[in-house]
Amino acid sequence: MPSGENWQNDVLRDLRGGGPQGPRPGVPAQQPPAENAQAPGPQAETPGYGYPHQQQPAYGYPPQQPQPQPPHPQPYAEQHPQPYAEQHPQPYAEQHPQPHAEQHPQAAPQQSPRRAAPDTRPVVDKRLAATGLKPRHGEPFAARALRAVRRTVSSSAAREVAETTATAETLQRTVTTGRQIAVTSIRGGSGKTTVAALLGATYAHYRQDPVLLVEADPALGSLPLRLGAESLRWTTGDLAALVEPQMSLLDITGYLVQLPQNAWLLPGSQGQVGAMLDTRGYERVMVSLRRYFGVTVVDCETLPAEVARTALSAAQARVLTAPATLEGVASTRSVLEWMRGLPRDITTTTVVVLTETAPHPGLDLDKAAEQLKATGASVRVLPYDRHLAAGGAIRTDLLARPTRQAATRLAAEVFELSQKRR
Repeated sequence: MPSGENWQNDVLRDLRGGGPQGPRPGVPAQQPPAENAQAPGPQAETPGYGYPHQQQPAYGYPPQQPQPQPPHPQPYAEQHPQPYAEQHPQPYAEQHPQPHAEQHPQAAPQQSPRRAAPDTRPVVDKRLAATGLKPRHGEPFAARALRAVRRTVSSSAAREVAETTATAETLQRTVTTGRQIAVTSIRGGSGKTTVAALLGATYAHYRQDPVLLVEADPALGSLPLRLGAESLRWTTGDLAALVEPQMSLLDITGYLVQLPQNAWLLPGSQGQVGAMLDTRGYERVMVSLRRYFGVTVVDCETLPAEVARTALSAAQARVLTAPATLEGVASTRSVLEWMRGLPRDITTTTVVVLTETAPHPGLDLDKAAEQLKATGASVRVLPYDRHLAAGGAIRTDLLARPTRQAATRLAAEVFELSQKRR
């Protein structure tokens, strides 16, 4: 796994133009033409623009003869006009346009757009969207009514208020540099994108600074759909070729999808098969955007993809999702053991989220959590929710109360871990 600090420093140097804009081999400096124009006679022996003047003896006038005979006007009159008329136009006409033609096209792409603007595409086709049913609440009405009665007759209301206040204070802490949180998994269908969307919505609800959600999973990721975006245009790969250090937040948000509550989305693809995102593009985007947003949640590829490994290395906190099944717990433990063997142990800043995909999972979650905590990682459980299980856009007002509480506590713990790393 790459070192998070080393490659970020390399990307910063590239963005500032430290390496690529320096003198390039084979491209001459601009001083020789000025010196040649001021003193054409004495500079006749000095090579200009990388072309040695070995053709002077062919004219029959040795360059050393005019200097020892300055008092005689006739040799000066015979020798000076001919080399000046024959030699000066040739290097100027043949050599000066060549560096100009070589340098100008190279500088032009830095000022012009590197690629054409993509077309705006809907997240879901209207004909497909019409097939969806009305979203349901996360839990049945009977369960909600029973919970309301219990809260009325019990004395736990004050404790819940105190816990909610403490959680809100944690989520609202100020940061000096943007926090990056990577969400990944070892396989699809483990709730990775759902957890990323819940984290982004929670941070956007509690925080005052901008929140960014990045989709680093271009293989037909569903993060825009889960966040309720209607159309897409620019992707992570597109922005990697356009971002510049001098851009302001207003310039950056022009390439993003605006979400409710000061949240922004950078999609990974436009719903097309074959979209690619390499590690270089991901590094450039993340290093460039981290100073604009207080919290950035990254929906990564599944492990062990290279972009996912880079995201885990660069993030300040990590979330590893797994289905609440025996197979999911066993695979997750293997991944945690692999993470412990890395040069920099990142399990202490990792939270494992066991997602319940059924109302009654056939697994003892407490015992499974103990096995996973033995690796040094934290463990959280995301309970089954009818609204989340149905797919589609996530509406926080339709989430079950246990789901909202679990998402808020998860966001607070992950954010606290992100501040402990540095």
